[in-house]
Amino acid sequence: MAQNPTPAARIDFGALKATIHRKLIQKLNLDRLTEIRREDVRREVAQILEALVVGESTPMNLQERERLAQEVLDEVFGLGPLEPLLADPSVSDILVNTHKRVYVERRGMLEMTGIQFRDDVHLMSIIDRIVSAIGRRVDESSPMVDARLPDGSRVNAIIPPLAVDGPCLSIRRFGRDRLMGEDLVENSSLTRPMLELLAGCVKARLNILISGGTGAGKTTLLNVLSSFISDRERIVTIEDAAELQLRQEHVVRLETRPPNIEGKGSIHQRQLLINSLRMRPDRIIVGEVRGEEALDMLQAMNTGHDGSLTTIHANSPRDALSRLETMVAMANLNIPENAIRRQIVSALDLVVQISRLSDGTRKVACMSEIVGMEGDVATMQDIFVFQKRGVKENGQVLGEFVPTGIRPKFAERLAVTGIKLPATMFEYQQARHWA
Repeated sequence: MAQNPTPAARIDFGALKATIHRKLIQKLNLDRLTEIRREDVRREVAQILEALVVGESTPMNLQERERLAQEVLDEVFGLGPLEPLLADPSVSDILVNTHKRVYVERRGMLEMTGIQFRDDVHLMSIIDRIVSAIGRRVDESSPMVDARLPDGSRVNAIIPPLAVDGPCLSIRRFGRDRLMGEDLVENSSLTRPMLELLAGCVKARLNILISGGTGAGKTTLLNVLSSFISDRERIVTIEDAAELQLRQEHVVRLETRPPNIEGKGSIHQRQLLINSLRMRPDRIIVGEVRGEEALDMLQAMNTGHDGSLTTIHANSPRDALSRLETMVAMANLNIPENAIRRQIVSALDLVVQISRLSDGTRKVACMSEIVGMEGDVATMQDIFVFQKRGVKENGQVLGEFVPTGIRPKFAERLAVTGIKLPATMFEYQQARHWA
């Protein structure tokens, strides 16, 4: 097996790559390249690049020349050193902590790679390429930015002076093959009865809130649940950075807009949500509710736009409702706390809590029905829960999905729409599933 090159060898190789890259840019007619097909551009660039590599006085074997040529092509057409990671389907997150350290997440666990950028300038050029492609910018006046890659992957960049040690880049990737409900069952993220219940809730137009921490799989679950929506319905999605992957044809995708260089022209989720109500939606899907738009979302759910879906950052179903209260209060309309709580209870039917466990696996930890109010307190009842039993020596979390024995009140709504669920689905002893 080939040995890893020494740090000195890597530096020399990096310097050689930079030299070849500079010579290539000097030889290319960039204006002309924009007028011809991408495949032809790549072929022409590869020919010029081969001649440049062969002309270098530095001795290189065939494998090294091919590697150098590929890396320069990645610099010209892609995201430079990150291209091999983007081509790796096992990588779910790419985390660049300054130009010196690049981490990835595989199967829910973080690991460091040997990939580096030449310097901060090199990393900044890659960040600029990402954000400029969708009309956004990142500089000292706007040092934070959310963007997305052509494949839908979510990107966040933060640069100095906010990032003290240098530019940082985070890429949340989405699989090329969109997950289906059966995939979640096979991955032991939930059980088949739980999936059947969620599918029935979507078809019966219940309002569902998906709650969880960062990286828990909220967007993935939202994509799966949206697949149960009928093709005959008009769906409007509202997101900060468009990342939902709906399978239906009749979908209108709305995305927020940051302020321009003068600090004006920004469009927030609340404005998009208000506008969406004039677009005759059958379903409204908010990628993530995080501010004052929560009030308009709840009002929409309470005024005929049932069947809506959204996600929220929270550690439990109860915390999710508390966070919604806080977000509604951000609208500064001086609505009494009790009135806010009653509006939340009236709007939402089900909270699905999803968690990433210590072994990296993602599981639906709890499915809770919102029942009503007792005095000033919102009442909830768990329908399914994941009971953790312990951890193996190898770190694997042991546990089981267990129905609580409670038949949800919304089961009658499902029955009215023709969705009949077996009573045994909710019986504790007859529906035990190990994970």
